[in-house]
Amino acid sequence: MTAVAPAPFRQLLLASRPLSWINTAFPFAAAYLLTTGRVDATFVVGTVFFLIPYNLAMYGINDVFDYESDLRNPRKGGAEGALLDRSAHRRTLIAAVVSTVPFVVYLVVVGSPLSWLVLAFSLFAVVAYSVKGLRFKEVPFLDSATSSVHFVSPALYGLVLAGAVFTPALWLVLLAFFLWGVGSHAFGAVQDVVPDREAGIASIATAIGAAATVRLAMAAWALAGVAMLFTPWPGPLAALLALPYLAAAAPYRSIADGDAAAANRGWRRFLWINYACGFLVTMLLIWWAAIR
Repeated sequence: MTAVAPAPFRQLLLASRPLSWINTAFPFAAAYLLTTGRVDATFVVGTVFFLIPYNLAMYGINDVFDYESDLRNPRKGGAEGALLDRSAHRRTLIAAVVSTVPFVVYLVVVGSPLSWLVLAFSLFAVVAYSVKGLRFKEVPFLDSATSSVHFVSPALYGLVLAGAVFTPALWLVLLAFFLWGVGSHAFGAVQDVVPDREAGIASIATAIGAAATVRLAMAAWALAGVAMLFTPWPGPLAALLALPYLAAAAPYRSIADGDAAAANRGWRRFLWINYACGFLVTMLLIWWAAIR
């Protein structure tokens, strides 16, 4: 007989968005490993932290405070986001804190004051995006910028924790990563225009409309590619990775607000593109490490 995980655990697992775990753990792990050249306890602790607790905090808090709008959103209740019962809200928030604190304590002990600042900024962005009184996710344009910080800050933290030297090329890589994150959030917001407006929730897509948001996302991805052209070899090859994202979004560049839910097809393609491009980025990083 197959064992079935308890319902509360399944809810927490779903709330943490397992499909997105790699998007935050990999940036930290790659930044730390490529800077130090070693796998040590800090590498393991940091990678596990950004793999699960960080995502449970980021997405779990979001699911709790977005409950009313999620009720109107047909995408919720699966891999693209948990639809948590009200009875699970308190448990989710407690689990987010309890799972995060031990890792943060360790990372503070082994880190420097500058790394503490970056980690604090990263965790502030996680909380500020969703909680009442801040709700950066309801401030158009700031929502996309904050969402991007969720993915870029683990890489920045890994670099600072490892004592990296910040060259112009490294800043360009971080800028390209940030622009990728802005475009990704903006494109993801398009499909939720109708439920967000029904719930009275502002976003970049509700502010400027579905079509304009798709075009903004495409511009951000294109600029990310341009930024990579000015990095040392083989970095410029990463500019080509903007193309599949542009191809996934292009069919929706003139989509009407009322039809915005149809962009979910493009979003699902985006999720698979992320995995393919993530693999290719890994190959480029290995190549870079071998020739430097």
